Amino acid sequence: MLQPPFTLCIMTDETTLERARSLFPCTQQPRLYLDHASTGPLSTRVLGAMNDYLRHRSEGVLDTFALDIPVAAECRSLLATLINAESPERIAFQGSTSDGINVLAGGLTWKTGDSVLVGSMEFPANIYPYLNLTARGVTVDFLESPDGRVTAELIEHGITAHTRVVALSAVQFLSGYRADLAAIGDMCRRKGIIFAVDGIQAVGAIRIDVQGMKIDFLAAGGQKWLLSPHGSGFIYVTEEIQSRIKQATLGWLSVAEPFKFFPANQPLAKSARRYEGGSLNWPSLWGMRASLATLQEFGPAWIESHILSITGQLMDGLRTLEGITLWTPDSPSERAGIVTVLPAPRVSVKLVFDRLRAEGITISLREGKLRYSPHFYNSSSDMRRVVALTAKALL
Repeated sequence: MLQPPFTLCIMTDETTLERARSLFPCTQQPRLYLDHASTGPLSTRVLGAMNDYLRHRSEGVLDTFALDIPVAAECRSLLATLINAESPERIAFQGSTSDGINVLAGGLTWKTGDSVLVGSMEFPANIYPYLNLTARGVTVDFLESPDGRVTAELIEHGITAHTRVVALSAVQFLSGYRADLAAIGDMCRRKGIIFAVDGIQAVGAIRIDVQGMKIDFLAAGGQKWLLSPHGSGFIYVTEEIQSRIKQATLGWLSVAEPFKFFPANQPLAKSARRYEGGSLNWPSLWGMRASLATLQEFGPAWIESHILSITGQLMDGLRTLEGITLWTPDSPSERAGIVTVLPAPRVSVKLVFDRLRAEGITISLREGKLRYSPHFYNSSSDMRRVVALTAKALL
């Protein structure tokens, strides 16, 4: 099996950051990338891994069964470790968060009158798969949360006798509010309600413990905080919930022994691999293995701590600017990597965004607000720079 060309190192904060920055060419450019809540840059390791795969394919020397399958196995193992899954068998690859959520939404046995409880400010990927069930008599109940704050208390008040699933983002995509997943998961488990989490704005930035948080199902694309290529998403599903999903789609890789081609009457795989169907996105998975190994090398605890530190510095700087309203909670326990602000009404937010872009600052313009989202290789100096340039753009 191919081994990653790097080893785990014991590093101080300063050397850790220097080492992290050396892996991302975007840090060597005049521009400043702070848009990981949209799409994360690819490290040199990810680029190298994908180039290796493509070169092998080009040269005709890639033995798919000898190299690709171990890459997938290592990705499953790294993902299971990252989110504290029971085992790699609880992980299945999906093309996107939407694909993953549809495994659950389309596979459960629904009856007329059943309902799904979601926040009113959920990202559409966590809404449309459930809205699609209305033709089967399922209702979607929205919890009003104008600032994206969905608490355990709010959910408890919204639950009815018909609630089958509570669908929630671990981190709200606009405000950056970080839900108390442990409290919500515990409540759902006690009430016999499936707790399904959209983890795309959390996994890779903050620590997620699916067992400790009693998460039944989690879906996440890899292109944001996991710093993986597009098409490298995954799901986590408990064995109990898997037993309740009747697969809406089926492919040759879904069965117990996919390389035993005849007769074609095999049982499904006992693991979550049954949800993968056909051939996987191998270039993306080669890249994903490199990105996951890198996150593991630097350590989820250090990554989370560093992100919370620099986003705290960013918030402190932005709140000093005239007319700025912070939309992101102050408490570190209620935020992750997203910092969103609303300039004064007299200010053209689009103009501020365009001025920042002209200065080489990459952030997002979302719902009339400015959203900053740094990752673990960004520095305090980066935060000071973007605050200064935001002040300039507001003039």
